[in-house]
Parts: sequence; structure tokens; C-alpha cells
Amino acid sequence: MKPHEFIFYALIAALFFFAIAFIFYKSIIACLIFASLGLLYPKFKKRDLIKKRKHMLSQQFQQALFSLSSSLVAGRSIENAFLEVSKDLELLYPDPDTFIIKEFEMINRRVENRESIESAIKDFSQRAGIEDITNFTEVFVTCKRTGGDLVEVIRRTANIISEKIEIQQEIAVMVSQKKFESNALSVAPLIMVALLAYTSGEYMAPLYSWSDAGPIVMTVCLAMIVFSYWVSKRIMDIKV
Repeated sequence: MKPHEFIFYALIAALFFFAIAFIFYKSIIACLIFASLGLLYPKFKKRDLIKKRKHMLSQQFQQALFSLSSSLVAGRSIENAFLEVSKDLELLYPDPDTFIIKEFEMINRRVENRESIESAIKDFSQRAGIEDITNFTEVFVTCKRTGGDLVEVIRRTANIISEKIEIQQEIAVMVSQKKFESNALSVAPLIMVALLAYTSGEYMAPLYSWSDAGPIVMTVCLAMIVFSYWVSKRIMDIKV
């Protein structure tokens, strides 16, 4: 994560936590303590960004395999087929910073520098950390050494990844409404407390008074909201 990205996400999270603390405690000290938690948010955001980028790279890798299979069927060597794939990907993805384009360009540069294509693909697989790419790499290296049918291996791998992506998309569509409902239910208590605090101040006053143990009650309620949100996120996180 770049410094300006870290600052942006930390600032957004700090403002959000500051608002929550103000709603539940109406204390500047509590607001500042909660706002400092924003520094931890980029760590969790980084995981989400990595997950999204891995999903994008997996989809792009599928397209690359279809192109690679076509090139091999046309009679090109492995090295020339990888060069042809880079050209096809540039037509498919106009943005030169697309992940798969940069990866295939790196593979081609390493091959031009007299490095074996197996080593270049292994490095790509290790950095990507995606199961489909890792499995493909292992089978690719084995076939290259033993003279297996690379065309069939690449074609079947592309089909398997395609089916997997379709299942993931179907699941995403099925749970999208439930995710929205879950997020709405998590935010609803915050809105209700804020409305009651600013429309019925006297009614909510005991919850902000230490003599009535109000902040302790507020802390328990806030912890329950956070826990329910965490549980809902775990339920919705379906892995394929």
C-alpha cells in the first residue's frame, strides 16, 4: 500500500470511528481514542484489496490461457506463444498497467535474458499466491520436462478456472442482497442511537452519565454490534 493510500484509508476510518465514539459517548477523549484506531484499518483494507486483485488476476489469467492454448495449437513454440499472448492481452486490456499484462511482459523479459520459462512461471506463481496458478505451474513444469500434452493441459486448466469463476459469480449474486441487508442491520443501531440522542436528549442522558454507569452500558451495546457485524461477515465469506 502506497503512503497516500495508507493515509487516505486511515483518515476515512478515523473520521468514522470518531463519529461512532461521539454518538455513543459524547466525549472528546473517547473520540480521540477511537479515532486512533483508524491507523489499524489500512491493515484490514489491505487484505480486501489483495483478495480483489487476486480475483481479477485469476480472471485475467483465464483469458491468457485461452490465448496461449490457441497459439500452441497454431504450432508456435512455448516461448513464441507467450510473446503472442502478450499481444493478445494488450488488445483485450487497453490499460498497460493491467496485472496479467505486466506479469507476462516480465516472463518474456526473463526468457529473453536466457532464463528458463519454467523458472519465470514459477516466480510468477509464487508472487501471485493463487491456487489455480500454482496448480497450473506445477503441471506445466512437469509436462515440459516429461513431454506431456501442454495444449490439453492448458485448455483443461482454462476451462476449470472458467467454471470456478462462474460458480463464484453465481454465489456473489445470491448473497449480494443478504450482504446489503447485513450491512443495513449493522448500521441501523448507530442511526437509532444518534436519532434518540439528538431528539430525546433527556431520555438518553443516563446513558452518558458515569454515575448511572451509562458508558459501560453503551460499551456493551457497541461490542454487541461489532460482534454481530463480524459474525455476519464470516457467514457471508463463502470460499470456493
